[in-house]
Amino acid sequence: MTTSDGIQVLDQGVGYGVVVGIGAFFALLMLAITWMQNRYTSYSTKQAEEFNTASRSVKPGLIAAGIVSSWTWSATLLTSSTFAYSYGICGPMWYGAMGTSQILLFSLIAIKIKANAPGAHTFPEIILARHGRAAHLTYLFFGFATNMLVGACLVLGGAQVVAALSGVNVYGVIFLIPLVVAAYVIAGGLRSTFIADYAHTVILFIAIFVFCFSMYATSDVVGSIDKFYDLLQEASKKMPIAGNHNGSYLTFKSNDGLVFAIDLLVAGFSNVWLDQAYWQRAIASRPETSVKAYLFGGMAWYGIPFSFGTAMGLGCAALTVTSAFPTFPNPLTAAQNGAGLSAPASAVALLGKGGAGLMLLLLFMAVTSATSAELIAVSSLITFDVYKTYIKPTATSTGLVRISHYGIVLYAVILAAFCCILNAVNVNLTWVLTILGVIVGGASIPVGLILLWPPMSTVATLVSPWTGLMLGMIAWLVTTQYRSGKITVTTSGDVTNALAGNLVSCGSGTILAFVLSFVFPDKSDTTTDPEMRKRIAKINGVRPRAEDTTSSPASEKVAQKTGDGDNPSNEHDRGTDPAHEPGSDPKPDTVVPTGNAVVDFLEASHVEPMSPEDVKKATILAQGFNLVYWCIVIILVPFTLFGTEWEFTRAGFTGWCVVSFIWAWISMIICVVWPLVESRGTMWAIARGLVRDAGGGGLGRAPPDAGSSA
Repeated sequence: MTTSDGIQVLDQGVGYGVVVGIGAFFALLMLAITWMQNRYTSYSTKQAEEFNTASRSVKPGLIAAGIVSSWTWSATLLTSSTFAYSYGICGPMWYGAMGTSQILLFSLIAIKIKANAPGAHTFPEIILARHGRAAHLTYLFFGFATNMLVGACLVLGGAQVVAALSGVNVYGVIFLIPLVVAAYVIAGGLRSTFIADYAHTVILFIAIFVFCFSMYATSDVVGSIDKFYDLLQEASKKMPIAGNHNGSYLTFKSNDGLVFAIDLLVAGFSNVWLDQAYWQRAIASRPETSVKAYLFGGMAWYGIPFSFGTAMGLGCAALTVTSAFPTFPNPLTAAQNGAGLSAPASAVALLGKGGAGLMLLLLFMAVTSATSAELIAVSSLITFDVYKTYIKPTATSTGLVRISHYGIVLYAVILAAFCCILNAVNVNLTWVLTILGVIVGGASIPVGLILLWPPMSTVATLVSPWTGLMLGMIAWLVTTQYRSGKITVTTSGDVTNALAGNLVSCGSGTILAFVLSFVFPDKSDTTTDPEMRKRIAKINGVRPRAEDTTSSPASEKVAQKTGDGDNPSNEHDRGTDPAHEPGSDPKPDTVVPTGNAVVDFLEASHVEPMSPEDVKKATILAQGFNLVYWCIVIILVPFTLFGTEWEFTRAGFTGWCVVSFIWAWISMIICVVWPLVESRGTMWAIARGLVRDAGGGGLGRAPPDAGSSA
């Protein structure tokens, strides 16, 4: 039996139509939006700051929507449902709780970025400024590795499900997805990914509500929470879950579910803290609202796996005992479940071909929105951490945008080839997600400590991630051999085997970061070391002190040209006016030379750091929010339910489903309504410009501050 047996209900034309047709539609839409932005606002995608950081001006609602969209992978929908089907009612909550915790904790890093490194474009730049080239190359490697594995989770998982539902060639879809997304990312840069994320998120919530309403109210097969409960009781008797209390789907007492939760916690740190996409959103946000965006974004994202996994993952178990289930009278095979087909099977059972088509659209939206974030993230690493740092430190803004375009295409092709290799050796989405922390977990906590913990030393920064990787790999493979008797794709992807590698990789990297920082503390002091002062000044977006910099006529000329960087909008205004475009071979207009190529990796535009008062308030808010969240959502609720071995009663299950559905509505308000409200100024300015152009009034560009409301 193949993974598509009983699941394929759509023609190949539908599959290719969704991937190519809708992908082309979004590419054209982003081209139109980018044209309007360049014409009617003060921002231009011809400038590197706008292309890679959205001019650091994005408001919190759109940042929150972008966070939700970039963290809503195909795995968010498929794996949360897979683990609901595998471990019962605890699966969606564990998935949502552990995944949200990483985003909320990242709010603390967002504060440090805005306070201590507001001029940064990427997280390896910050490491270069503080710990030098060796550390920079180390974390650049782990950054690329994370983006490759995350990209594989997105593209491989999405392509395998598209192929299972419609019978299209999986290798063709693997190449089409990243290349289609690359088209509109190249056109619009980071801001276009935010806008595309928003459009994708709107469709995402529409699909989630259709499926939830169908499961809880309108379907002829289920149609009510009472019927849902009865079917789960029947499924618990026919297909009891090994390791669950009484084999029930309606209990939190699931030993394997708890192991999965710990796996997900470690993998989540790796996914978020080492993924440039999340740093890029913090960099793109306004300093005063970055923390708010991550807190709201995290809580909004929680509602997606919680509501969708509960309805579609548990729904798959309930529907298995009905004749409407596509593989009835058989449940899903292990291969089908591992490929993430529990939610698609539910969609087919509930709505037939229409459900399969909607699921296909939903997954395509999730895959493309998250892939767009990965594309712009990797292109930024290539542009600023490879090209500008080691190849051409004096690169102009126009040159950097060109390299960003090349980087997007390069990553899209390499990612597609990597996913083809994984598919050829029968690796699926669940396997990649389960072992991700083994590979990059050793660097996940140290990269956060570099910003959050001042004593972090260079020796600890260098040694801890490599040691974590080595020890994690050993623990993973040894445990697999010892427990399973052989090392194969199946045995190495076992959650308990992978847990050993995840814990050792992340744990040893974290412990060594603290131990080595005390044993080998840094001797240099950022307040007395001239080289360090220059680097920190650059990463702060301000000029080094006069005694640390060799003044030159060239630097004075650049300083005059940029107006000392006191008005970042000047850069954007030049980009929108052809009169200010540089010649074909201009002198560098984006770098203030210091005579040190290692130092000159940031553009000279001044970015104001957060004030100490704002930093203190934001830190208290983030710390307090995280403390309450961990105490209630991670510890109190799940472990109380786990320890008491309670099985949900009919009333308790009804309340659980209602809460999950309400949370989805709150998430929709945060991600869909809030960005519209806060961006109404920009939309109105663009509308006025279009009207002026249509009436023959000439260029309808908005005032310089109009674009800032986007």
